Amino acid sequence: MSRGEMAALGWDACDVILVTGDAYVDHPSFGMALIGRLLEAQGFRVGVISQPDWRTAADFARLGQPNLFFGVTAGNMDSMVNRYTADRKIRSDDAYTPNGEANRRPDRAVTVYAQRCREAFPGAAVVIGSIEASLRRIAHYDYWSDKVRRSVLPDAKADLLIFGNAERAIVELAHRLSRGEKIGEIRDLRGTAFMVPPGWLPSVDWREIDASEVDSEGDAPGPLAARGNPYAAEAAAACATQTTAAQPIRLLTRAERLAGRDRQRAQTVIRLPAYEQVRDDPLRYAHASRTFHLESNPGNARALRQRHGQRDVWLNPPPPPLSTEELDRLYELPYARAPHPGYGEAKIPAWEMIRFSVNIMRGCFGGCTFCSITEHEGRIIQSRSEDSVIREIEEMRDKTPGFTGIVSDLGGPTANMYRLQCRDEKIEAACRRLSCVYPDICPNMGTDHGPLVSLYRRARAVKGVRKVLIGSGLRYDLAVRSPEYIRELVSHHVGGYLKIAPEHTEAAVLSKMMKPGIAAYERFKQLFDRFSREAGKEQYLIPYVIAAHPGASDEAMLNLALWLKKNNFRLDQVQTFLPTPMALATAMYHTEKNPLKKLRRDGGEVDGERVEAVRSGRQRKVHKAFLRYHDAENWPLLRETLKAMGRADLIGNGKKHLVPLWQPAGTGGKTAGGPGIAPPPGKPGRAASGFRQAAAGGRRKAFASR
Repeated sequence: MSRGEMAALGWDACDVILVTGDAYVDHPSFGMALIGRLLEAQGFRVGVISQPDWRTAADFARLGQPNLFFGVTAGNMDSMVNRYTADRKIRSDDAYTPNGEANRRPDRAVTVYAQRCREAFPGAAVVIGSIEASLRRIAHYDYWSDKVRRSVLPDAKADLLIFGNAERAIVELAHRLSRGEKIGEIRDLRGTAFMVPPGWLPSVDWREIDASEVDSEGDAPGPLAARGNPYAAEAAAACATQTTAAQPIRLLTRAERLAGRDRQRAQTVIRLPAYEQVRDDPLRYAHASRTFHLESNPGNARALRQRHGQRDVWLNPPPPPLSTEELDRLYELPYARAPHPGYGEAKIPAWEMIRFSVNIMRGCFGGCTFCSITEHEGRIIQSRSEDSVIREIEEMRDKTPGFTGIVSDLGGPTANMYRLQCRDEKIEAACRRLSCVYPDICPNMGTDHGPLVSLYRRARAVKGVRKVLIGSGLRYDLAVRSPEYIRELVSHHVGGYLKIAPEHTEAAVLSKMMKPGIAAYERFKQLFDRFSREAGKEQYLIPYVIAAHPGASDEAMLNLALWLKKNNFRLDQVQTFLPTPMALATAMYHTEKNPLKKLRRDGGEVDGERVEAVRSGRQRKVHKAFLRYHDAENWPLLRETLKAMGRADLIGNGKKHLVPLWQPAGTGGKTAGGPGIAPPPGKPGRAASGFRQAAAGGRRKAFASR
């Protein structure tokens, strides 16, 4: 991280310099550490520029010019999500900065950092990556500026963009550059994007499918090809040699036909609607989003291209997932498992949160439309071996200061997708579904939680480990397929509270989220309560729900609030829908169309399902207030809303009412007026707060936002 450290190592220059918006924590939960240690293991000298001063180029020159390239990221989080709330208000802290200090990174950090690297060393190669670059690799709706923005590539002026998990591409890129190849000539790496002239193709064998117009069929971006006679070549050859007797024609075998089709698909690029088109036409934006997501399976995805002015952004297909052995090696590199010593005694909140947790898998096949995991990590689950996870727990026990025997989490994007995979690799490679669990769990998807139960048992048997908790979110519709897993979980791995995410109760909203119906939650709750009683433990579920999601009407939010009240849930913190770039729910928010269904433009008329988008600040506040119906600050707004909805019957002082008539003094900004100023006899003077009390210690735990 400094010239002094380079001198101590005897380095005159770095091969690769990684620039990040986060503090540098050498732990496998941080992307910079994963990439840095992996490149180091390949023999490269790696420097890290952490949270540079972006106002000038000086800080980007602190380690000199890299021999190979700058690798630029915003950090573990998108910089706009990191800096702003769902209400577009700037956050007061930053969990990835020493002592949580805010404003240590710029807006759209990838773009700014890449430009500064170019200013510092005009001749250096610049490669951008991480979640921020992944989610902005094509033209995308930007919630913070409320407009469609270009791909990050032309704005950052980078040579190459690496999307998704970058390990395969970054290692091959480094080796090829070290052998003397020019970065502008490396065009065949999967998981990369770059700028090309409009007519450019990798070779004469490639063909382009124009999907810039909304397809009348909707399920695919135009026809793959005219279905000619598959035996035409053989027939022509036979005719050329035919004399008096007919010559026999050898029919192609199925394997030969499939091989030819696979080659053709691998040499096909789909042209998305241009940036200028999706900027000006919401229907084309929804169509581009649908097409993009249909080309996300690395087993069958085709290349994509999108015009930006006089050039195209070209996206190669996504990278294949890492094998278990590869993932093990990656997570067992020699991490210090601590922040860089240059930070001294400063606390880095994100590090404090994960320092005693272990990542056991990657990816998510849930396909929730509001989530960015699948756009970045993919739908194919990549799992570590049981032995590798146990070795990391032992290393954490032996090397991480402050370890008290509590493992805070064994998880990943989803706690219980470990080792779950399609029953057939060929089916998986051909699949075009956006979710393996919606509308129902695919019959080809394995749901056996046995390997995860085995891992839990081994983990808690490690010497020196007193407790293993599960902190990652749980997919309850999968868990109910393995009751033995739920028994194991609630008997040994729940610290009083378990977080799960039903997100909503109403089918109209859940269908826009691609989430299961609330009946699956109810089934899980029955098993959770039953096994908790059998274990002699008082434990509770913490539900995550989302306010103001596309498709959510005021009535839907009211029904959700009534469900929360019926189940005695009083949420201390709630999540308002935040449209992140490239997510399907974001396309719904921006276009008010549903890209999960066919999109058409017939005779100048737009045909397609309209999705209600919650845009106004007031309506977003109303939806959030419904989820915190118990908070007296929200009662005046809820009374006003309920009256406008014709539901004044829910205003009163009985158990069947959602909000009371009375208003505690000093709350709500204003009193309800008339006789509703003071509480009725026997009522407390302020709103009840919190959740049910935990048996151990009787301390109330607040709901944490994701």
